[in-house]
Amino acid sequence: MASFSSAISNRAHFLSPKPLPHEPKHKKICSSSQSRNLYLPPHRSSIARLDSIARLERKVASKTKIFASVTDTSVETSPELVKLSKAGVWSVHKFGGTCVGNSERIKNVANIVLTDDSESKLVVVSAMSKVTDMMYDLINKAQSRDESYLSALEAVLEKHRLTALDLLDGDDLGTFLSRLHHDINNLKAMLRAIYIAGHATESFSDFVVGHGELWSAQMLSYWYSKNPFNTIVATGFIASTPQNIPTTLKRDGSDFSAAIMGALFRARQVTIWTDVDGVYSADPRKVSEAVILRTLSYQEAWEMSYFGANVLHPRSIIPVMKYDIPIIIRNIFNLSAPGTKICRPAVTNDVIDEDGQSMESYVKGFATIDNLALVNVEGTGMAGVPGTASAIFGAVKDVGANVIMISQASSEHSVCFAVPEKEVNAVAEALQSRFRQALDAGRLSQVAVIPNCSILATVGQKMASTPGVSATLFNALAKANINVRAIAQGCSEYNITVVVKREDCIRALRAVHSRFYLSRTTIAMGIVGPGLIGATLLDQLRDQAATLKEEFNIDLRVMGITGTRTMLLSDSGINLSRWRELQKQKGEVADMDKFVRHVQGNHFIPNTVLVDCTADTTIAGYYHEWLRKGIHVVTPNKKANSGPLDQYLKLRALQRQSYTHYFYEATVGAGLPIISTLRGLLETGDKILRIEGIFSGTLSYIFNNLVGERTFSEVVAEAKQAGYTEPDPRDDLSGTDVCRKVIILARESGLKLELSDIPVESLVPEPLNACASSEEFMEKLPEFDYDLANKRQVAEDEGDVLRYVGVVDVVNQKGEVKLRRYKKDHPFAQLSGSDNIIAFTTTRYKDQPLIVRGPGAGAQVTAGGVFSDILRLASYLGAPS
Repeated sequence: MASFSSAISNRAHFLSPKPLPHEPKHKKICSSSQSRNLYLPPHRSSIARLDSIARLERKVASKTKIFASVTDTSVETSPELVKLSKAGVWSVHKFGGTCVGNSERIKNVANIVLTDDSESKLVVVSAMSKVTDMMYDLINKAQSRDESYLSALEAVLEKHRLTALDLLDGDDLGTFLSRLHHDINNLKAMLRAIYIAGHATESFSDFVVGHGELWSAQMLSYWYSKNPFNTIVATGFIASTPQNIPTTLKRDGSDFSAAIMGALFRARQVTIWTDVDGVYSADPRKVSEAVILRTLSYQEAWEMSYFGANVLHPRSIIPVMKYDIPIIIRNIFNLSAPGTKICRPAVTNDVIDEDGQSMESYVKGFATIDNLALVNVEGTGMAGVPGTASAIFGAVKDVGANVIMISQASSEHSVCFAVPEKEVNAVAEALQSRFRQALDAGRLSQVAVIPNCSILATVGQKMASTPGVSATLFNALAKANINVRAIAQGCSEYNITVVVKREDCIRALRAVHSRFYLSRTTIAMGIVGPGLIGATLLDQLRDQAATLKEEFNIDLRVMGITGTRTMLLSDSGINLSRWRELQKQKGEVADMDKFVRHVQGNHFIPNTVLVDCTADTTIAGYYHEWLRKGIHVVTPNKKANSGPLDQYLKLRALQRQSYTHYFYEATVGAGLPIISTLRGLLETGDKILRIEGIFSGTLSYIFNNLVGERTFSEVVAEAKQAGYTEPDPRDDLSGTDVCRKVIILARESGLKLELSDIPVESLVPEPLNACASSEEFMEKLPEFDYDLANKRQVAEDEGDVLRYVGVVDVVNQKGEVKLRRYKKDHPFAQLSGSDNIIAFTTTRYKDQPLIVRGPGAGAQVTAGGVFSDILRLASYLGAPS
C-alpha cells in the first residue's frame, strides 16, 4: 500500500506543479477510496491537524477508475484517522459553484462556516460558477482546432484574477496570482498539444478541468488564513487514480467528495449548500406548487435521485449511510430556510416526521424520466422456459443499452422494459436477431416498441405499511384521464413506477402531486362571462374559499376569467378580492382557444372545469370540444340542452365516453334542485308521468302582483325597473325561455322533442313584435292591457287565478307553454315574489305530486345553483360529501 505522504506528494505533482520559490510549502491530503480524492489545497490553519495523519489503507476495486463506495474503504484499520475523528466534533460543508461565484459569495461562505459551532470543520468547494463549463469548452475548442481557445483561456484567467483582486491582498494575493499565472501557462501548453493532436485523452481533459476546483479552494483558503481556526478547505470533484493519473469524479463529484469526507471524519453532518431551499416534492418547473421536504430517508433520496429528481447523485448517499451521518441540503441565499435533512428515519410504530405527516402514510415525492421507449417481448413460448429473461437482457447488454425499468406478467407470457429512446432501435434489432428462430416458429409473437414514453415514480419509504397508496395514485391518474402503459413496484415498496405517454407526463405528475400534496380536491376553473351571474359567482367563491379548504379540503382555483373583449389569466390562481381591478390592469384581448389552453394546461392542477355563465349560443357550441379534451363543464346556459336534438344527444354521449362531467342544474330552476330531483326519481326506478310548473321568476312576479286595479303593463314596468326582466321584456313575455326549460326537462325524462315541437302561448301582443326597441315596446304595451284584463276577469269570476306555466306530458310524449287558470287554493296560486314552483307527478307521487318551490330568479340564487354544481363536481372528484 502506498503511504499517505506519498499520495500527497503524487497528488501535488499532478495538480500543483512545483511550488514557486517564494511560496510556502503546505501539506495536502486526499481520501483513500480507490481514487486519491478530495485534494486539500494550502491552508495554514489546517497544518497541525494534517500532520497527525500517517496513512490510509484501502481496497482497490478492479476495472474501475473511480471508486464509488466508502463501504469498501478500510478506514477502520487506520488508527491515525480514528484518532483524528475523535479529536473533536466534525462537520462538513460543501459549497457548489453558485456559492463561490464571486468574491462576495466566497466571503459569505467563510462567514457561514464561522457560525458553525462544531469543534472542527471541513469545507469542500466546487469551481466558481460556470468555470467547469468554461474548462470543458477550452478542451472542445482545442481539439476542434479552434484557436479561440486562447481567448477563452484568457477569460478564465481574468475571471479568477478579478475575484482575487477583490478578495485578497498583500502576500496572499501575490502568491495566488503567481500560481494562477503559472497554472494558466501550463494549461496553455497542454491545450496547444491538444490543438495539434486534435484529440484529448480523458486524463488530459480531467487535468485541465480540475483546475477550477483548485483555484476556488486556494482563494477560500487564503481568505480563511486571516482568521485561524480549525477548518480544512478541500477541493471536490478532482482526484487521481492508484497509478497517480489525474482524474475527476465527473458531474456531482463535489457532493460525492463531501460525503466521503463526512464518512472518513465521522462528521456529525454533511451540509450541501446550493441555490435552492431544499429538495422539492416534485420538479418545481413542472409543478409550481411543489413543496420543500423537511426530511427524506436515505432510501427515499436514492430513489428520487435515480428517477431524475435534482437531489443528490445516488453514489453521494452511500458513504454517509454506513455511519448514519445526515446530509442537509440548504440554500446559501436563504439562510432562514431550514432545508432538507436526509437521514435514517426513526423506527417507531407511528412516527410523525418534521413535515407534520405520519410517515406510515406519507408519499414523499415524485420524479420523472422523459425520452424513453418501452420494449415488449411477448409470446406463449416464453412461459416456463428457463433462461428467457437472461437471453433478453443479454441481448440488451450486448448493445450497451441501459434498462431503466422492468415489468413482467406473472403468466410469463411477456416481458416489458424501458430503455432510453435513443437506444431502442439497437435494442429492437438485437432482440429480433437473438430470437429470430423463435419469432419465425411462432414461439414469440412479437418484439414491439412503444416510443414517446415517460416514467413517473412515486417515492415513499413508508408506503409499504400504508394500504390504499396505490389506489390513491391510480385513482388520481384515472381522474386526470391518464392511461398507464406499464407498472413496476418492488417488494420493498419504496416506489411505484408507472409509464405514461410523454405528452401526458406533466399532467400525470401534476395529478398525483395534487392528490397527495394539495387539498384532496383541487380544481382549476375558468369563468366564461363575468356579467351579473358570473361576477356574483366569483364573489361567492371568494367568500367561501377558506371554509371549503379548511373544512372540506376543496381548493377551487380560478385560473382565468374571460368576457367578450378581455380576459384575465393566472398561473397560480386569480386573487378574487381584486379580480375586477386586475382585469383592468392586466387584462388581454379575449381569445377563447388561448383561454382554454391556459386553464387546462398551463398550471399544476389536473382537474379542469369551465363555467359558462353566459346565455350565448356560440359559447354553448364549444361544449363538445371541451368535453372531448377532458374538461368538465358547469353552466346555467340553456342553449346547449335545448338546441337541436341530435347535438344534444351527441353531447350527452360524448360526456359518457370521455369520463367528464357536465352539470347544468341552474338551467331550469336557478338555485332550485329541479334537475337533481328529476334524476333522483328516475335513477331510483320511479316513472315520471307529468311535470308542470311556473319556471319563470319574471312571469311569476308579474302574475303574483297582477292584483286589484293594477294593469299588466304597469306590473311589467315595475318588474323591469326591479331588474327581474331581461333588458327587453319581450324575451321573457314571449315564453321562449320557459319553452327551453320544458325541453330540457322533457329530454331528461326521455322524450326526444325539438324546441319547435312545443306550442308556446306568447304574452307579447302580435303588433308589438315589430317594435324596434324595448322602449318603444314599453311605450305601446298599455294599449293592449285590455286583452289580459278580460282573461283575468273571467278567471276571477270563477274563483281562479292566471299563471304562466310549462307542462311536460310524459305519458302522451308532448309539452306545452301557456297561460292557465288555477283554483285559489292550488299551490301554484299561492306563490309570492318571483318564486318558482314545479310539481312532479310520478308513479310514486301520483295522488299528491312532489313539489319543489323557491326563488327561481336573481343573480344570487342562480350563481348559488352554479356553485352547487361546482361542489357536486368536487364531490365526484373525491371531496368528502
